[in-house]
Amino acid sequence: MFRLLLASLLIALASPSWAVQPDEILDDPALESRARDISAGLRCLVCRNESIDESNAELARDMRLLVRERLVEGDSDPEVLSFIVDRYGEYVLLRPTTDGANIILWVAAPVLFVIAMLSAGLYLRRRENAPEPSSGGLSDDEQKRLKELLKD
Repeated sequence: MFRLLLASLLIALASPSWAVQPDEILDDPALESRARDISAGLRCLVCRNESIDESNAELARDMRLLVRERLVEGDSDPEVLSFIVDRYGEYVLLRPTTDGANIILWVAAPVLFVIAMLSAGLYLRRRENAPEPSSGGLSDDEQKRLKELLKD
């Protein structure tokens, strides 16, 4: 029982939500919940594939504070996201949008996978239908030439 309690405590302490400092948390639980939802979708520009809620970097802290500041000022969730993207670029989104030039990124991988599978299938089909190489050995002229080369 003690081990289970200790394991639960260690898992709770390792939770990414502990990256948010107590002085960052808003008094209004509804606003704090919105801030957490928004922050979970924003990438820490220092740590790369961590959300700003999971990161302990200073820039992530600044971004968390900025999100909360915009919410306190009365911005809606899309307005906050738009403000952050305008300030830091679209790379800050952990889940990029599917419009504009990003559609190429979303479509390219599946299309290339299909092309690769079709190419592999065609190659294997041609290989099956290819004639067997002749195993007749060397011609008389080739054997003479080989003997001459081996003598030298």
